[in-house]
Amino acid sequence: MTVKENEADSRENLSRLRFFIGLLLFVFGLVVPLFIPLIITSDLPPVWKPFLSGFLGLGAPEFFMLLAAIVLGKEGFNYLKRRSFSLFKRYALPRSVGRTRHHLGIGLFLLTIISGWLSPYLAQFFPLFQRNQLLIVVAGDLIFLVSLFVLGGDFWDKLKALFIFESKAPIVGRGETT
Repeated sequence: MTVKENEADSRENLSRLRFFIGLLLFVFGLVVPLFIPLIITSDLPPVWKPFLSGFLGLGAPEFFMLLAAIVLGKEGFNYLKRRSFSLFKRYALPRSVGRTRHHLGIGLFLLTIISGWLSPYLAQFFPLFQRNQLLIVVAGDLIFLVSLFVLGGDFWDKLKALFIFESKAPIVGRGETT
């Protein structure tokens, strides 16, 4: 059975309503932690706020995703997983990227490494770094992750080759043949 036939078979076995409800539960499980600021700023008794915030951050996402898996069943969950990963592969990690995208990715990659290296030294001269240190570190981590996705799949292979002793990287433009 081909992938297309398997996908069509999964859709036929799963009703549209069941799939829609399962998808809603899955998405709600992903976004439920975003309600934590509403709980913190609400007029609820102070005793309830940490409990509800903790539940929305740690218990509720897993609970709703488990419910989604139950509603979707094995076929629906596998169909959703296949579709999600196919979208991720198609848009997030192209195999090769153009020159402009490569330069942008390398710039972001180096920016995070250099700023992470210099920030302890610059914090002495710029009080802004000391006051917002956590925000700056989180932003740097996010930019680093974005740079890896901007650089594409070929860069991931180059990065992986760093950790393999036997691997060799041919340098294009040197005139060498391997």
